[in-house]
Amino acid sequence: MAQHMTYAAHGKAVLTLGLPLIGGHLGQVAIQITDTVMLGWYGVEALAAVVLASSYFFILFIVGAGFAWAVMPMVAAAAEADDTVQIRRITRMGLWLSLLFAMAAIPLMLFSGPVLVFLGQEPALAADAQSYLSILGWGMIPAIGVMVLKSYLAALERTRIVLWMTLAAAILNAALNYVLIFGNFGAPELGVRGAAIASLAMHGLSVIVIIVYARAVFPEHALFVRLWRPDWEAFRSVFQLGWPIGLTSLAESGLFIATAIMMGWLGTLPLAAHGIALQIASLTFMIHLGLANAATVRAGRAHGRMDPDHLRRGGVVVIAMSMVFSALTIFAFLTWPELWIGLFLSPDAEARPQLLAIGVSLLAMAALFQLADGLQVLALGLLRGVQDTRAPMIMAGVSYWGCGMPASYYLGFTLGWGGVGVWLGLVIGLALAAALLMWRFWMRPSWSRVAPA
Repeated sequence: MAQHMTYAAHGKAVLTLGLPLIGGHLGQVAIQITDTVMLGWYGVEALAAVVLASSYFFILFIVGAGFAWAVMPMVAAAAEADDTVQIRRITRMGLWLSLLFAMAAIPLMLFSGPVLVFLGQEPALAADAQSYLSILGWGMIPAIGVMVLKSYLAALERTRIVLWMTLAAAILNAALNYVLIFGNFGAPELGVRGAAIASLAMHGLSVIVIIVYARAVFPEHALFVRLWRPDWEAFRSVFQLGWPIGLTSLAESGLFIATAIMMGWLGTLPLAAHGIALQIASLTFMIHLGLANAATVRAGRAHGRMDPDHLRRGGVVVIAMSMVFSALTIFAFLTWPELWIGLFLSPDAEARPQLLAIGVSLLAMAALFQLADGLQVLALGLLRGVQDTRAPMIMAGVSYWGCGMPASYYLGFTLGWGGVGVWLGLVIGLALAAALLMWRFWMRPSWSRVAPA
């Protein structure tokens, strides 16, 4: 019985479910890193523009993805009850909500230049960012659809396809980048626009592959039969669970986008170095995110069968895994910072010394928040598994914006610590979020019933 599983058995189950998810997340970051590396070799200005544009795209994407994240625990609980009809209803309405959001977000990307100028970015940099987003913006529809179907498959513990699909997309993106950014094999040299076209093609292929797979593996769910028909009860259920997740993600991601904007105030070189350091930190964060996804699925199943012992033991295991990995990455960031930063820079780049100096100091700050960042995302994953999303939303908002953002501005600009101060504010906000969210999970008043608060 699941409630009698040992800690070792929990660890094996988490890794079986989580490793493909981790691999899929790493593959997704590999796509972003490929863009960063190739554009870093193409030119510092192009790199800075795509750092800004990618942050803008991501902030919109992560809000809409809240409905996709809501699908995961709800489908997991329905699967535990062997309720095929509910699985279909929840997933369909997750697609509806996510795609409605994507269509609303596209105009914000097509006309992003004036918004970025209003936020204090240089007009030339904002124009390049809009050039990128005017192409990639259309990728929001397939990208957010893929997120819903990934959550659906993860809840049903079919995660290997996510890994292989993402790796294939990363290879496609790298190949198209090589051709379109630099103008190889007779193609036009498109620079920033070439990177956007490559990413758009990658999102389009991914959604086709995952739809074909979902239909082939689970034909009994009939996800795409009469997809146009509304199911307002399921629509409302997914919306009620998903909007706090989206706003929680917005609070955290908004903190990072705001730091990118502040780094832009410091100049092109600090912004480019910020983009490099953030890509490296994002790569290691994907380990924690994959563990958090596995925690959501397993907590969702425990929630579905009212099994508090399983939930507690699973929580202990994923937290321990996260802390061990955090210790390893802190060691790597502090011991070999020049190595990691240097991978993103051309050996003969004129600005290489300045970018290395700035990037090394930022990576030291990234080492500081590794532990806190991992713990806060794991707590969110566990709480989502038991369908507790509103209180975590408030805690995240207070931590990131009531504490982290003012700290970033004060340390970076009032005290004059520059980029290091801006990133130290991130550390403070993430640490407070980790403490509050872990307290919320372990001190829940309804452990005996494993019911949502």
